[in-house]
Amino acid sequence: LATLYLFKEPLPAVLEREIMDPIGASSTWHWEPYENAYVTIDGKKMPSIPGGGHHGGGMFINAWDMARFGYLFLSNGKWGSRQLISEKWIGMAKSPGPANGAYGYMNWFLNLPQGVSATDPGRRMYPAAPPSAVAFRGNGENLIYVDWDNDLVVVVRWAGRSAEFFGRVVAAIVR
Repeated sequence: LATLYLFKEPLPAVLEREIMDPIGASSTWHWEPYENAYVTIDGKKMPSIPGGGHHGGGMFINAWDMARFGYLFLSNGKWGSRQLISEKWIGMAKSPGPANGAYGYMNWFLNLPQGVSATDPGRRMYPAAPPSAVAFRGNGENLIYVDWDNDLVVVVRWAGRSAEFFGRVVAAIVR
């Protein structure tokens, strides 16, 4: 909501212009508001978009676009010669937050639960993956896994047993 007031335009339009178009995303993704999630800013009614895909709202995106989005973060916010997201912001997002050590800035899921040492893989979300890995997790366990240590982006749709899956992926490429 604060970002909506800052830009004074619908956030899907900002995302499309500033991120999705520059990374070559398809025209099929869309970010939907709830029916009752509108605010008026400077006399203009605009949707206040939720982050999650609940009750018909949220982002709807295909696996190819998810992979491009993940690659943007693997590249520390740089796409080609353009820095679309600052490296400082990426660093903050990869750092544990004060309220919950399993979350980075803006709810990145870190591979290091609160109060657990990076050297204790038994309690990490993905024990076989490096502690620096992160995941964007959407409704139905739609995942974008980003692993800087192994130069890897993996998209999984409707994942079951994702920890085991990512363990196998990492084991396959590390050998």
